Amino acid sequence: MKRRNTQTIGEVLRDFFEDNTELYEKILDVRIQRAWRETLGPTINYYTRSLFVRDHILYVSLTSSVLRSELLLSKDRLIKSLNDFAGRTVIRDIVMR
Repeated sequence: MKRRNTQTIGEVLRDFFEDNTELYEKILDVRIQRAWRETLGPTINYYTRSLFVRDHILYVSLTSSVLRSELLLSKDRLIKSLNDFAGRTVIRDIVMR
């Protein structure tokens, strides 16, 4: 007996996330946090106190004012590389404290 209504795992997951957009956005937020750690490396991660996304804005708390100044100079490039890592435009701005 042949099944007529079959779907691949990818199709099932895509349908699930289309129905649950809040869950998908949370997953993208986690991807951005992972991208921060992997893109910028362990040294900058050491100086990162907290990191969260709210309303498409990445809030970063750093312990080094010198590092904060350096990252602010390359903010546009940083936004682009983090969004590229996530595979979608997740953040539009970065606020560093």
